[in-house]
Amino acid sequence: MTSAVISPPAERPPATTIGFSNLLLSEWTKLRSVRSTYWTTILAALLTVGLGAVVCARFAQLITHAGPGDFDGFDPTLTSLSGIYLAQIAIGTLGVLVISSEYGTGMIRATFAAVPQRRALLAAKAIVFGACTLVIGQVMSFAAFGIGQAILATAHPHVSGIQASASLSQPEVLRAVCGAGLYLTVVGLLGFGLGAAIRHTAGALPAFFGVLFGLSAIVDLLPTSWRNDIMPYLPANAGSQAFTIEQSHDALPPWAGLGVLCLYAAAAIAIGLLLVDRRDA
Repeated sequence: MTSAVISPPAERPPATTIGFSNLLLSEWTKLRSVRSTYWTTILAALLTVGLGAVVCARFAQLITHAGPGDFDGFDPTLTSLSGIYLAQIAIGTLGVLVISSEYGTGMIRATFAAVPQRRALLAAKAIVFGACTLVIGQVMSFAAFGIGQAILATAHPHVSGIQASASLSQPEVLRAVCGAGLYLTVVGLLGFGLGAAIRHTAGALPAFFGVLFGLSAIVDLLPTSWRNDIMPYLPANAGSQAFTIEQSHDALPPWAGLGVLCLYAAAAIAIGLLLVDRRDA
């Protein structure tokens, strides 16, 4: 009788870790392969450049026929960047969809199965989305400024002292144009953070609009002294100072205002990072 020879168990191959650079590459591939990325980017570009051009064309007509004192305090830079106020809606919506769409389709389960390091994955998503939004935002803001100033330069005011157009060499103008792109980036990250924390598009989008716009309506109901103290620190009011040159006396300084908006976005992302390991996909 022969005894069976039992071979020792095969050694498992050494565990491999997914490098963070691979996570970044994976998230970049996902971001550029989704149609919503292109549609929202195109919409944001049309709003930023197109609306700014229309507003500048209207102001060019008004300046040509302006009387003394009609355009005291006119800010040609902010006029050309007026489309940012609507473009932020598209960028913030994209920020929400970058993460909430994966939860909605259930693809997030496969993603977490492939990458158990959930916080690293979420951080990679935020970095890729933020970097792309920063590039797109700067391109759109400089394009809107260039086209808008070319239109405003066609105005021929009959009253001396009216500055119809601006150039990047003038004080604070370059800061304002760059600040517009930075503002869009942080607004997008705010939407991303809320999408990561809430996970559902139907809940994250109203939360985004509520934080960015709804807080102002709530603060308006407060007593005047309280309202005046709180208003400068609301996200949209604070962040928009980054691309404003003619600022009101109670507004925050440009970089301080953008910093306050960054705190809102950082808080939303921090909540998302805290919850991602504590909930099932």
